[in-house]
Amino acid sequence: MLASLGPPACAEDRVQTELYTVVDGYKVDPGTMDGFRTWRAAACDRCHGANQQGLVGPSLLESLKTLSRADFDKTLLDGRLEKGMPSWKESKAVVDHLNQLYAYLKGRSDGAITRAKVEPLK
Repeated sequence: MLASLGPPACAEDRVQTELYTVVDGYKVDPGTMDGFRTWRAAACDRCHGANQQGLVGPSLLESLKTLSRADFDKTLLDGRLEKGMPSWKESKAVVDHLNQLYAYLKGRSDGAITRAKVEPLK
């Protein structure tokens, strides 16, 4: 009897949810790509780390495991000034891409997006 060697090397590793689609851990759908771009444009890595692992701000990889979507929105829009988190409600780029930013960060927290820098899914 032959042992199974798993799927062929060319097979895609695809994760698809209501929020995001990820292939091979780093190729993402257009909305999630916009979320990554919003992350970069807002320079969130200054406080949360280049890999969302946390610096002066908390690890988003851990926080988004338990933070509700409503609390995520409230935190971004209102800030947590006592903890150093600014309000982003005056940033059109963040407000207009809040759903996409959530999708990107949730994909990272869920482990579907395996590296911080993603590429467009083609």
